[in-house]
Amino acid sequence: MGVKDKIKGNPKLKKLAIWALTPNRQPRPRTWVKLFVNPFKHKRGKHSVVRKRTRMDVFPWNNFVLGSNSTIEDFATINNGVGDIIIGNNTRIGLGNTLIGPVTVGNNVIFAQNIVCSGLNHGYEDIHTPPKDQPTVSKPILIEDEVWIGANTTVVAGVTIGKHAVIAAGSVVTKSVPPFSVAAGNPARILKQYNRESGQWERVK
Repeated sequence: MGVKDKIKGNPKLKKLAIWALTPNRQPRPRTWVKLFVNPFKHKRGKHSVVRKRTRMDVFPWNNFVLGSNSTIEDFATINNGVGDIIIGNNTRIGLGNTLIGPVTVGNNVIFAQNIVCSGLNHGYEDIHTPPKDQPTVSKPILIEDEVWIGANTTVVAGVTIGKHAVIAAGSVVTKSVPPFSVAAGNPARILKQYNRESGQWERVK
């Protein structure tokens, strides 16, 4: 059994480790973790950029990967506390985006402004306990290659957006979107799909 498994299996050790890594009840790493642990734990590709005003709430117990030639713009928030954040190559995470893991983003993806992708939900079923104190539930979000997501869109836990799909601005994506589709609305629905036989983008009736 490795050190990580021993800590997970011992409630006292787990509590001590969380205290050492994070300020009390704050979902962000301590400064020493950012400076001396994360640079060696997490992977940044060649020519990748994280802007100075990005909030990187990145912890060592889950993965964070930023691919080559990819950029995370100012005022974004990246949090891998409950699941990995994996971002591919040649991808841009726009101004004010929020990514809460587990989230995987492919190559050549465009995120516009103020997009939320959260693989995390809080339990609410116990009416005697505030939702913030109930166990968290996570389901992975997968954004495949060449996707374009418009501004002010929300993508909920468990959703997959297929290759070369386009999500219109202001959408709420509650169900998976197939490849080569255009989706819009709240909840988002498929408006167009690419027909390989005709070589045209055709409206969905």
